[in-house]
Amino acid sequence: MRRRRRLRGGSRSTITAVAHRSGSKTACTLAHVFPRAWAAGFPDLADVPELAMVSAWRRALVSIDRRTARLTPTSRGLLWASGAGLSFCVLNALARTLAARTDPFQAQFLRYFFGLVVLLPLVWRQGVATFMPQRVGPQFTRGAVHTVGLLLWFSALPRIPLADMTAIGFTTPLFIMVGAWIFFREPMRWERWLATAIGFLGVMVVVGPKVSGNGGWFHLVMLASAPVFAASFLLTKALTRHETAGVILVWQAISISIFSLPLAWTVWQPVAAWDWAGFMLCGALGSLGHYCLTRSFKAADISATQSVKFLDLVWSSLLGWAVFADVPTSSTMIGGGLICIATLWVAHRESARG
Repeated sequence: MRRRRRLRGGSRSTITAVAHRSGSKTACTLAHVFPRAWAAGFPDLADVPELAMVSAWRRALVSIDRRTARLTPTSRGLLWASGAGLSFCVLNALARTLAARTDPFQAQFLRYFFGLVVLLPLVWRQGVATFMPQRVGPQFTRGAVHTVGLLLWFSALPRIPLADMTAIGFTTPLFIMVGAWIFFREPMRWERWLATAIGFLGVMVVVGPKVSGNGGWFHLVMLASAPVFAASFLLTKALTRHETAGVILVWQAISISIFSLPLAWTVWQPVAAWDWAGFMLCGALGSLGHYCLTRSFKAADISATQSVKFLDLVWSSLLGWAVFADVPTSSTMIGGGLICIATLWVAHRESARG
């Protein structure tokens, strides 16, 4: 405690270095994200001024880090990726509703603009300097690539069936695994390939009977977004080597908002009051999902976490049953079972490898 208080005026790097020497993963996380609070000894989250508005969120992060400290990096990565998938499933359902009433380009801008708005209290409390990247250029490069994928995705979103969109979206992990193998030299163990293949087979069992016979132009547009999103996620993985999840998240919202604004401005139309609230919720869900996704990339090889993406279909089925009273079909249950088996099996194999 005495050593921590001595560092009250120290730099982030100094404080983080001391935390690393302490040997505690939770301490390292606290020191990197909340340097002043950690230097103050972290006496009580509610007593530290910088934690006033978001103490509950930070308590949750501290609790998660503490509870997962004994898990292997791959297991932590799979858990973070599962959380990201759940957040994105809720977001996609809401975004589809909003995109049907708003121009897709305007919907894209508002989704990321409000993603930035919900992060501003954290930026203000922690200080702008805390969220300054080591290099701004790569942040905007990643934002530009992701914007291209979003333009394709939002253009096709209101115009193709949900089943078709889900099936096409599950091609992204395949592009990511190949890219991780080519650019990051990540080992492509047979378990990862097999789990992904089984998961993809499960998706086909679910959506195969429902996919439209005529592909159409917008199906090709949605398919084109998959490798673009894969490139964006690979860039995110590269950024996690030097930047924190918070920095990447904030600059993603900034860069995509800037790139999306010109297109949104040309098609702008009035937005209903409830739609404003919906876009605010989209921003919060998107920021949460991308934070979880970035943490998963930081924790483990990107290829090791891709099989869990197929759980998104399970989340979507549960969400449809709970909210829209959609009863899952037998093909959904069988395919979902294959997806769960693949995900749990690869998690067990990766955990055994350490």
